[in-house]
Amino acid sequence: MDQMIDSSLVAAENERRIRDLETDFTALGSKLARHGIDINQITEKVAAFGVAVPSWGVGTGGTRFARFPGPGEPRGIFDKLEDCAVIQQLTRATPTVSLHIPWDKVDDLSALRQKGEALGLGFDAMNSNTFQDQDGQAHSYKFGSLSHVEAATRQQAIDHNVECIEIGRQLGSKALTVWIGDGSNFPGQSHFSRSFERYLEAMKAIYAALPDDWRVFTEHKMYEPAFYSTVVQDWGTNYLIARELGDKAFCLVDLGHHAPNVNIEMIVARLIQFSKLGGFHFNDSKYGDDDLDAGSIEPYRLFLVFNELVDAETSDLSGFHPAHMLDQSHNVTDPIESLMNSAMEVTRAYASALLVDRAALAGFQAENDALMASETLKQAFRTDVSPILAMARYRAGGAIDPVAAYRSAGYRAAVAATRPAVTGSGGGIV
Repeated sequence: MDQMIDSSLVAAENERRIRDLETDFTALGSKLARHGIDINQITEKVAAFGVAVPSWGVGTGGTRFARFPGPGEPRGIFDKLEDCAVIQQLTRATPTVSLHIPWDKVDDLSALRQKGEALGLGFDAMNSNTFQDQDGQAHSYKFGSLSHVEAATRQQAIDHNVECIEIGRQLGSKALTVWIGDGSNFPGQSHFSRSFERYLEAMKAIYAALPDDWRVFTEHKMYEPAFYSTVVQDWGTNYLIARELGDKAFCLVDLGHHAPNVNIEMIVARLIQFSKLGGFHFNDSKYGDDDLDAGSIEPYRLFLVFNELVDAETSDLSGFHPAHMLDQSHNVTDPIESLMNSAMEVTRAYASALLVDRAALAGFQAENDALMASETLKQAFRTDVSPILAMARYRAGGAIDPVAAYRSAGYRAAVAATRPAVTGSGGGIV
């Protein structure tokens, strides 16, 4: 397997930190043992956890006002895979990459798959794009795609999604994520029911093209780019879609796609209960779909989401295997550093949720002891699981401190010397 960063450098960085890590790991292990928790069992579960990196996330993001390119930006999907491989090499938590078509479309899919395999990366859910027009496109998506009033435009969007499935099939992917920007900005602009009917009809055509072992994830978003109404605006509509389409259809939850102050962890619980949770786009937000680094604003909320996931995991629900993906935009940080940190924060939330005393929690819930039920969750959340995360990385051949190892390697400066500088500061998320 190709290593983007010299393994001897990672080993040297680890050598400087292993003694302190072993001390911290032993101390935490003793503390957890007093509560009947085997730290090595937790570490093994953490080591087996993975979250997909978005291919678009390794480039510098932007806002609708401007984008400020950074040094060494990837020129295309092959460069993106190399950057993703750095994240996986150091964190050992991101074994797959989620592609966006047509942004990542290439003529030679065999070469792309071989590149991924050489870097030790697999391909996660494919993402279609009918929220912007592409060069040579016959019909515009300005007024919608899968719900457009014109059948020809809807068919064009259907064909694109079917093409994404075929590309993914050749790459070894097993899922398609469909998010549309369809909606309206004025009352009366769109007929709510008819536009939704057109969307469902189009999605049924896409669903029919799924291979037997594939899943489709439909993604809801309350607003943006439409600001009065959105066709797939919330989890209730998303659930109706998944139920209407069939057993291979599931709901994808993006943490930034909800109304302010919505109880996201409860939405997760409901979708789990009715077997329609497909997966996540992890990120964080303060105001809207901010696409900030996971865990940077609301780490307790992220923990509470994973509390529901671990609860389902321990219940051994049939067919429960949600997809974990990051979906972020980095415009003031090095994207590789942000994605590494985000992967670690998502893993931290999972590790912390594994520490919840579920028997005690169930007892307090049965006794209506609200305070102690809350404290049971907080006890797990407040436990610093950093030694577990670092030991899992170390045992898997990763870096004890990924960001420090990355900076020591000088990877960004090295690729900046070979990749042409990107100019221009036009608006846009990517």
